[in-house]
Amino acid sequence: MDEQALLGLNPNADASYRQRALAYFEQLKESPDAWQVCAEALAKGVYSNDHVKFFCFQVLEHQMKFRHGTLNATQQQLIRETLMKWLQLQLMSAQPEKVFIRNKAAQVFALTFVTEYLTQWPKFFFDILSLIGLNPRGVDLYLRMLMAIDAEVVDRDIQHSSEETRRNTLIKDRMREQCIPSLVESWYQILHTYQQSHSELTCQCLEVVGAYVSWIDLSLIANDRFVSLLLSHMSVEVLREEACDCLFEIVNKGMDPIDKTKLVESLCQVLQTAGFFNVEQEEDVDFLAKFSKLVNGMGQALITSWTKLVKAGDVKNAQEALHALEAKVALMLQLLVHEDDDISTNVVGFCYDYLHILKQLPVLSDQQKSNVEAVMLAVMKKLTYDDEYNFENEGEDEAMFVEYRKQLKLLLDRLAQVSPELLLEAVRRVFNTTMQSWQTAPFMEVEVAIRLLYMLGEALPASQGAHFSGDSTKASALQDMMRTLVTCGVSEYQHTSVTLEFFETVVRYDKFFIVEPQHIPNVLMAFLDHRGLRHSSPKVRSRVAYLFSRYVKTLHKHMSAFIEDILSRIQDLLELSPPENGYPALLTSDDQLFIYETAGVLIVNSEYPVERKQVLMKNLLEPLLGAFKLLLGKLLLEQDEERQAGLADCLNHAVGFASRTSKAFSNKQTVKQCGCSEVYRDCLQTFLPALSCPVQKEALRSGVRTFLHRMIICLEEEVLPFIPSASEHMLKDCEAKDLQEFIPLINQITAKFKAQVSPFLQQAFMPLVQAIFEVLARPAEDNDQTAALEKQMLRRSYFTFIQTVVSSGMNEVMGNQELENIERVLFTIIQGAVDIPDPIAQKTCFIILSKLVELWGGKDGLVGFPDFIYKHIVPACFLAPLKPTFDLSDAQTMLTLSECALTLKMIHLKRGPEFIQYLQQEYLPSLQVTPDIIQELCQVLQQPDSKVFKNYIKAFFQRAKL
Repeated sequence: MDEQALLGLNPNADASYRQRALAYFEQLKESPDAWQVCAEALAKGVYSNDHVKFFCFQVLEHQMKFRHGTLNATQQQLIRETLMKWLQLQLMSAQPEKVFIRNKAAQVFALTFVTEYLTQWPKFFFDILSLIGLNPRGVDLYLRMLMAIDAEVVDRDIQHSSEETRRNTLIKDRMREQCIPSLVESWYQILHTYQQSHSELTCQCLEVVGAYVSWIDLSLIANDRFVSLLLSHMSVEVLREEACDCLFEIVNKGMDPIDKTKLVESLCQVLQTAGFFNVEQEEDVDFLAKFSKLVNGMGQALITSWTKLVKAGDVKNAQEALHALEAKVALMLQLLVHEDDDISTNVVGFCYDYLHILKQLPVLSDQQKSNVEAVMLAVMKKLTYDDEYNFENEGEDEAMFVEYRKQLKLLLDRLAQVSPELLLEAVRRVFNTTMQSWQTAPFMEVEVAIRLLYMLGEALPASQGAHFSGDSTKASALQDMMRTLVTCGVSEYQHTSVTLEFFETVVRYDKFFIVEPQHIPNVLMAFLDHRGLRHSSPKVRSRVAYLFSRYVKTLHKHMSAFIEDILSRIQDLLELSPPENGYPALLTSDDQLFIYETAGVLIVNSEYPVERKQVLMKNLLEPLLGAFKLLLGKLLLEQDEERQAGLADCLNHAVGFASRTSKAFSNKQTVKQCGCSEVYRDCLQTFLPALSCPVQKEALRSGVRTFLHRMIICLEEEVLPFIPSASEHMLKDCEAKDLQEFIPLINQITAKFKAQVSPFLQQAFMPLVQAIFEVLARPAEDNDQTAALEKQMLRRSYFTFIQTVVSSGMNEVMGNQELENIERVLFTIIQGAVDIPDPIAQKTCFIILSKLVELWGGKDGLVGFPDFIYKHIVPACFLAPLKPTFDLSDAQTMLTLSECALTLKMIHLKRGPEFIQYLQQEYLPSLQVTPDIIQELCQVLQQPDSKVFKNYIKAFFQRAKL
């Protein structure tokens, strides 16, 4: 071997040596026989360096994995002999190999096994077993091989090809026939021999049994001598976790429901007799985590058996399975309430499925009712935060508890399905008791009491309105609890978790306040003072800003008397905080959006006369406008880039806040009806100059553009006078992205106002089109993916713009342009349909062409357009689908082809027999289409059904492209 290259295998070797080792590895892998040097080195134990030995195994692994088919019989025999000689060396050597070498060797043995067991090496296991006997080092390697074989042949998490799956099935069948009993016997001997002396070997062997039990004959394992051995391991501290896992796999094995019930029962009996059910006395939480998983497996196995037996109509055995199941519930409950959440989590599945069974039973026994109550109490207890929970800086442990709470919520929902009355009563009891003494109760008890009330909303099977209709016992119970919540003073509790839970619950049950509106003022005060929007915690303030907006949206009709008071109390929260202020604002700009929206909702939906609404909306927005003008002036003078960005951000917040207030308007309460048109026109007047600001151009344009979109909806035609100057600003020195984002605005105006904007569009049409052409023509780097994508998106936006214009019935916008400009635009559409391999753009182009033929293709259409149809549109319909880039198997391309077919149908509709004659005598013959196909195509084209023609065109081009 190349000793110099091998030096590079050392982890501390320098880069050039490592490079050389890598090259040597590639050389050995690819050479038809150089690997034999590695085989010899392993068989004779030539090298003592661990990295070299690992390297040799890697070379052999590559041969078995990728080149086995190229090896002749002698070479294959050599690999088998090498492996056995290496194994023999291990039995005699003074020191065992490092674990990473043993694992790699096991992998190579496993690969050799799967490729040769069915053909050249049927005695694989017998050869190994007879060689190793009970030598501990040999046993270790044998067990590692078995786990590596499991990974290759059985492991469901590993993807296998259909060929590998077929091979694996054959291997398992052959093993079951030939050697599984011998393997099981070897496992028994290993477990029996080494349980005292070599715990690591015993644990490895238990893992192997657990892995193989899923597909071998269970009676080989589930018998007295094996199970008693496993149970004896359950009492040995170093073995019991693995023994638990092994028993879990045995219980998990698919089998006949009656046999499964018997198996679980016998196992439970022995475990119970051995004292394992005394969970309280067990201090080892790691073992209990494994044991709880085993209990969960046994419970779910019995549930599966019961379900199958009920389905099969076997009442007697189903009853027995249920009886066996009920006997495990007490144990499950002990584990469910265990203080360690991992242990509790492990039995949630069993508990959930058990409740599902109870839900199906026609009537519950007293014991079952008491089980339901016990689950309820367990869930309530486990929902409680512990002292260590860090609310200010939530980490991984906190995230895990939040996830665990979600599982408990599922149990609570399931309890509500089994017995809503019991659940309601239990929650009511806990809630009322806690609220009576909330001042002295720990925060976690108060929080969980309110949390339970909150969770009832989803758990109880009635809509929220029904809870507060005063009809049913359910409704009145919830109503009582809500009344207690908002009158007992708990909103003053000094802990963020309780505060947040209070507000979340108030908003969840906002319908309660429609039934009892007298409580609204107190709750409003809680929202507005130190408990809510002025709380010391930013997290609480932020969440309350959102919850407050929801509360007001639902209940604004009941707030008429307080509107001006609320507006004056939130005044300081609405202030724009410029970056140089230096002191932190109470709310972030995102939170302020909710407050602005809330203010808008209160004003717009108030019962005030129009004049008063107008004044209030002006008072709300004018401070923003004043601040905007000042800040824009500052931005123009500011030299520092960071401060520029801060000012631009602040300007954008101002625009965003004004925009958010407009969300309060509706079809019933429009801007005009509320007398607010003038203040929003003032906003436009103030914001539009920012479009021509030379610094922070992209950020400012984006914000103002969004505001314009809102105003087109809210101000209706009153926005139109602002559009020409806005467009002019936005078309100045713009990039692809600016244009691409501007076009939707023009499309929105065109689609909404149609004829009203026709004069403006006729003027703006060519400047916009020219700006687009100019940006598209700019050279870009070949490998600049971003620029290429931006151009593609702009091109699509351009075609969408043309489509919007022609589809809005404003053909005069294009028709009144100068002839050369019309031609220029038309040619870009032909080019987009044929030459640009973008099916989305192509489809839009064919829609445009079809529409133009409809508008201008008739007898009184645009002068010269029929000529254009024959010279350019008809060829486009045939040349585009014939392009190699036009993929007829792609769904998006098929939509393009469909539009192409509809364009041909539209030409026929407008030009009639003249078009058919042109196809038959001039165009199709020029494409070398045979006369019979021409005849066929023209016949189908003349049929009234478009669908028939679409299908024909698809077949036509499929044939043409063969």
